[in-house]
Amino acid sequence: MAKTGPTVMIAGAGIGGLFLGLLLERQNIPYMIYERAPEVRPLGSTMGFGANILPVFEQLGILEDAMAISHPVKGLNMMDTDLNFLSGVDFTNYKEQTGYSTIMFPRPKMYAMLQSHIPPEKIMFSKRVLSIEQNEKGVMVRMADGTTYHGDILVGADGTHSAVRQGMFKRLDKKGLLPATDKEEMKMGNLCMVGTTNPVDPEKFPGVKRDHAFFERIINEGDPYTWHTVNMPGNRICWGVTLQVESAASTDVRFRNSDWGPEADDSIMHRVYENKTAIGGIVRDLIENTPKSEVSKIFLEEKLFETWYDGRTVLIGDGKDFLPTAGQGAVNAMQDAVILANCIYEMGEVTPDNIAVAFKEYYNERYEPVKRMMAKSKFMAILQYGQASLLNFFTWKERAIRHVVFNWVPKSIQMKQFLKDAMYRPQASFLEYVENRGTTPVLPQKSSQRYLREKATEKGKYM
Repeated sequence: MAKTGPTVMIAGAGIGGLFLGLLLERQNIPYMIYERAPEVRPLGSTMGFGANILPVFEQLGILEDAMAISHPVKGLNMMDTDLNFLSGVDFTNYKEQTGYSTIMFPRPKMYAMLQSHIPPEKIMFSKRVLSIEQNEKGVMVRMADGTTYHGDILVGADGTHSAVRQGMFKRLDKKGLLPATDKEEMKMGNLCMVGTTNPVDPEKFPGVKRDHAFFERIINEGDPYTWHTVNMPGNRICWGVTLQVESAASTDVRFRNSDWGPEADDSIMHRVYENKTAIGGIVRDLIENTPKSEVSKIFLEEKLFETWYDGRTVLIGDGKDFLPTAGQGAVNAMQDAVILANCIYEMGEVTPDNIAVAFKEYYNERYEPVKRMMAKSKFMAILQYGQASLLNFFTWKERAIRHVVFNWVPKSIQMKQFLKDAMYRPQASFLEYVENRGTTPVLPQKSSQRYLREKATEKGKYM
């Protein structure tokens, strides 16, 4: 088929980069994905998707593939270290209300599934972005191995410490065009150790016998540590241990732990190894049942950047960094990919002016939803981590907020917040729209005039 749009270079084969590749594949737009690692080796943790992104999976024809590696979520529970119930949300009626079950799955399984739908020749590994040059004719990327690549558009989907974003910000800063807030350090760091176990003994870990996923987080009121478990298909357990780091100390901790991997020293997490888990056994049991190569240790921060694009370069996903509290980092990346793909579809002739219009439309459509989700992420951090301080782990204000939410706010009000998130569910404008099958209303989406014209033309051919 003939080329139908700009040549797109995607830096990063994470969730956002792969999802954008799938969307461009459906448009027959030429693209390449460049990944700095020698292979895709995602974090061995759990992820969850709901009605705010699953309609696009249905549009792409991969919803059944996603369901095959998942458990539908039955509940989200928080407990104290003695496993006493603190608060939770019951997802029993979520599918009836939204049209989709919320699903949870091991992150590596989702990566593998998405990658299986990308032609192998469209992903290049061991390609670390070194520098970027752009002008009215195009954009060029120089890699650390000395190779160069050219295209019409460069998409930075390369994670929290995005090389594309750093290059773009450096260029804008030299021109005096970078907002002061974008120069500030990210806020509130978290050290996380995550993994997915081998199949475990159901007698020792009775929680794996359930055919629905239960996300269960243990909150320690006297310590900046929390840990969680999720039962997965095949008697596996996704688990994680999180240490919250005070903002004032996060820069130093980030420097010392920015590239944690399987070989890294995990002594910082030893403090919780003997604690009980909600699924059975203790934290140490989970770690010992997980292959060392499948354990990931990372440093996470949060920040909403004001600058998302410049010239022919644009950011998606972790260009706006989320804490893992609301589980929205990957969903945010995929929603970015959907809206950016829609804007590219509508762009028309590939000119600097049309690219600028497309990027501005992408920003305008996404900034406010991302801002709202970032606010939710911060609030969930208070509930789940307590916004720990190195000197005073949990302040009276944050304890009061947690107490009110856990004990006074009706469960129906808590569920309404989850349903509110499901109302915003952008879809690919160039694919058949999936109608709402739930009882919760959906926010209207801007329709594509180009798609309507093409469908009318196609229909006329067969009349």
